Amino acid sequence: MKKIWLSSPHMGGAEEKYVREAFDTNWVAPLGPNVNHLESTISETLSSSSPYYTAALTSGTAALHLALRLLNVEAGDVVMVQSFTFCGTTNPVTYQGGEIVFIDSEPDTWNMCPVALAQAMADYQSKNIKAIMPVHLYGMPAKMDEIQAIADQYQVPVIEDAAEALGSAFKGNACGTFGLMSALSFNGNKIITTSGGGALVSKHKDYIDQARFLATQARDDAPHYQHSQIGYNYRMSNIIAGIGRGQMEVLNQRVKQRRANNQLYRDFFKDIAGVTFQTEPNSSYFSNYWLTAILIDPALSGGINREDVRLALDAYNIESRPLWKPMHMQPVYEGTKFYGSGVCENLFERGLCLPSGSNLTQEEFDRIFSALSAIF
Repeated sequence: MKKIWLSSPHMGGAEEKYVREAFDTNWVAPLGPNVNHLESTISETLSSSSPYYTAALTSGTAALHLALRLLNVEAGDVVMVQSFTFCGTTNPVTYQGGEIVFIDSEPDTWNMCPVALAQAMADYQSKNIKAIMPVHLYGMPAKMDEIQAIADQYQVPVIEDAAEALGSAFKGNACGTFGLMSALSFNGNKIITTSGGGALVSKHKDYIDQARFLATQARDDAPHYQHSQIGYNYRMSNIIAGIGRGQMEVLNQRVKQRRANNQLYRDFFKDIAGVTFQTEPNSSYFSNYWLTAILIDPALSGGINREDVRLALDAYNIESRPLWKPMHMQPVYEGTKFYGSGVCENLFERGLCLPSGSNLTQEEFDRIFSALSAIF
């Protein structure tokens, strides 16, 4: 049986045209017209009442790293980080030598718990807290009002990890527009892709100007190569920006398709006990449902657990994936301080991401539902 992937790239048709333009004009090196156009399109997509600025980069991880660098995070500084996430959120803090304090999730959105964050901030207020980093997990907006209120109380900036949340919104404002700076990802499995890439966004132009400078090896304005700071090779190439340029043209369509997939799964599971979904708490939340994520309670499902379902799908050559293993449980972060009651640990033990690609066919959904029916 042909593999059904968790979330495979889905081209819209215009990508090849923009990549071909790059070849035809010999703009195959980093930067160029496609990069400029992609940056302006992202900025326009995120903007509401305030203008936004974008630096197209090699990854979402690079974007978070630059954000921390711009905040001068260094050894001894503390960064409050959502534990329930991918290592791309946490590694940049380690790159800078900062001290990570992991924050638990809350059960409504599965994102950073404001209660746990408040406790951590109170305990660490005598230390140099440089940033708070919530994540919009699987496209679900975090409780940004409550998180921002705590950040304002302690005068600590928020860096949003919106890697999975392009097209999502909270109270009508796009995810990625709440923090001082925010990171997007265009990895191959994201809602739109450049094959590999990301972006740093901010409404503060000076941050983006400085990020672009640092991302091009911090080369000073001189006729020769001169460097007064350590920089990075983080800028996006004109070739892959051409893919992103075409992808941005179908963003709204991709969000619509992902949300339709989510509804298909809800319809399938509506009469099956023990299965619940990551769900928008109320009308203030709009998720792109990049991945449809479920929780399986063996006490209610007749003993069926997450691994039973994952393996049953795998037998049909269908990819699914456990939810993120919390970072405070990872061997590399053993002994790191964690605040919370273990909500994210429970989510990891019970949760599964189902195939959610916007290019899934009815035939593929029939096979997915056949595999799920066989076990339930």
